[in-house]
Amino acid sequence: MQILKCFPGGKFKALTMSYDDGKTADRKLIEIFNRHGIKGTFHLNSGLLERDERIKAHEIRELYQGHEVSAHTLTHPTIARCPKEQIVQELLEDRMRLEDIVGYPVRGLSYPNGSHDPIVRRILPCLGFEYARVVETTNSFGLPEDFFQWQATCHHNRNLLELGQRFVNLHKKQYLYLMYVWGHSYEFDNDQNWDLMEDFCKLVGNRDDIWYATNIEIVDYLNAWNQLKFAASMKFVYNPSVQSVWLSVGGKIMEIKGGEQVNLT
Repeated sequence: MQILKCFPGGKFKALTMSYDDGKTADRKLIEIFNRHGIKGTFHLNSGLLERDERIKAHEIRELYQGHEVSAHTLTHPTIARCPKEQIVQELLEDRMRLEDIVGYPVRGLSYPNGSHDPIVRRILPCLGFEYARVVETTNSFGLPEDFFQWQATCHHNRNLLELGQRFVNLHKKQYLYLMYVWGHSYEFDNDQNWDLMEDFCKLVGNRDDIWYATNIEIVDYLNAWNQLKFAASMKFVYNPSVQSVWLSVGGKIMEIKGGEQVNLT
């Protein structure tokens, strides 16, 4: 009997979007996402919110509702060049300020200027961070091997529609696929190419075979899956987490609800 990990609902494809800096163009980007049922993670610098081109604090909770607000450091320094004390201040203060605004724990990060090193990565879990996105990309659809060096599939200006079409066409259910797109919303204004994101979202959005998730939802789901407790005989499984996890058991999709033990035979 073969047991395989699935995304929620038994799906084998997931899509997540990741956008930095919290500029005012996020308003238009979120409108496009919402129209197509797509979820994004938005990485904000809470110390820069009062600048003219930024989303203001009073707007954040409502604007990003249904998406994820994540950290991007307080003032966007190249943090691998900073003293450890400043690294801690930039990360922890950003978390605390954003949490006061959105009302939930902020547990993710995108590295400002793509800057990180082993010292920064060791500090992150101690400050309550559970993932961090880098700027390097893979041009593929694999799951992250290291949540603190999480590589996206592509920047939106790098073969987005071609990769989107490949993603939509994937059909081999023996694999799990994740498409992860990153960028800055203001780039669409600068490059005058909002039609690129419109076309991509039309292509990949509102589809029954794709799980649309924020970055932290993917982290939480994969962690919950990895916490499943299987019997040595594989005859039953216990889910100690609070959220449901889905399995393919001999080709049959099964939901293992939080706190339940389920027979697999």
